[in-house]
Amino acid sequence: MAIKKIEHVGVMVKDIEASIRFYQEVLGMKLLYRMPNENLQLAFLGFQDSNETELELIQGYNDQLPAEGKVHHLAFTVDNIEKEIERLKQHDIQWIDEEVTILPNGSKYIFFYGPDGEWIELFESTR
Repeated sequence: MAIKKIEHVGVMVKDIEASIRFYQEVLGMKLLYRMPNENLQLAFLGFQDSNETELELIQGYNDQLPAEGKVHHLAFTVDNIEKEIERLKQHDIQWIDEEVTILPNGSKYIFFYGPDGEWIELFESTR
């Protein structure tokens, strides 16, 4: 198979500056670069010292899509979900789930909303 990994996930946003601030300040991502593209504003974010999947924020293409048209959810791996939830409570986060879900294998997750209604998942894996 020639496919190796997910390269990036694109999320359409209404205000790219607000979204960049959110992903940097709340989730600890780093702005890697911006790329002008015709009438679009593009920003790519990632994690410090990591070559993992990047997040592409897109403003100007179509910010009127329904919530399920942006992306269903973005999942971020965490070492300790409870500690991360406590840290996020310092921010103006709207939670989707009322509590952490524990899967049969012991992995845990919880969902909350990003600045444009996108679903964001914190995932603590037992793998």
